[in-house]
Amino acid sequence: MGGAEMRAWSWSWTRALTGAALSAAVVGVPTDVIDNPWFTRMTEARWWELPVLVLTAALTAVWAGISPGVRQGGAGSVRAYGGSLLSALAVGCPVCNKIVMALLGVSGALGIWAPLQPLLALASLAALATAVVVRWRRRECATAACSPAGA
Repeated sequence: MGGAEMRAWSWSWTRALTGAALSAAVVGVPTDVIDNPWFTRMTEARWWELPVLVLTAALTAVWAGISPGVRQGGAGSVRAYGGSLLSALAVGCPVCNKIVMALLGVSGALGIWAPLQPLLALASLAALATAVVVRWRRRECATAACSPAGA
């Protein structure tokens, strides 16, 4: 990468670490994947939930760390926020979700919702990875020189 290309986009460790910490806290604390005194799970966390939480935080960190380009606006933001929401639904206790319980009851939450949660986890990670790719591909427009007004 040449000098001009290096100046065309930037990385923010502060935003990356903040994004990772916020993502891990917002997804991990209410779902009690991160043990805490405020929330309690009715079922044990499954083996795949902690890796999904870690990958969610890592992908959020990468997305947040890449400085958005001038032309980007909110490109990838919906995917990033949607991916985090899906991740929270995926790693959450199946019988702790009041909406699922109201719609399906306990047997439906365990028999229908719980088997769907790993698929939600994959969808959430795919959405977050797509958000990272979108932001990465548009990173070269991080300076005013890339903007239509600056041309």
